Amino acid sequence: MLMPHPAVLRGLLEEYEAAAVNEPADAAGEPGPRTRDLAYTLCVSTGTRDVRRALESARRHLADAPVPEPVPGGAHAGVAD
Repeated sequence: MLMPHPAVLRGLLEEYEAAAVNEPADAAGEPGPRTRDLAYTLCVSTGTRDVRRALESARRHLADAPVPEPVPGGAHAGVAD
C-alpha cells in the first residue's frame, strides 16, 4: 500500500489533533467540517475507513519513519536569490 511522505502524514496528524480540540462540535455532537475533512484525508492516506484506525496507522507509520534532521540555516540555505 502506498503511504504519504512522513512529513505530509505528520502534518495531517497534527492538523487533525488541533482541529479535534479547537473546532467546536455541532449541536448533535458531530465534529466540525475541518475535523471531518482531515479525518477523511487521514483515512484515504492510510487506507482505512475509520478515523481511529487511521490515527493508529499514521502513528505507527511515523514511529517507524526516520526523523528528518533540520537543515542548517533553514530550508533555503545556500539558495541564491
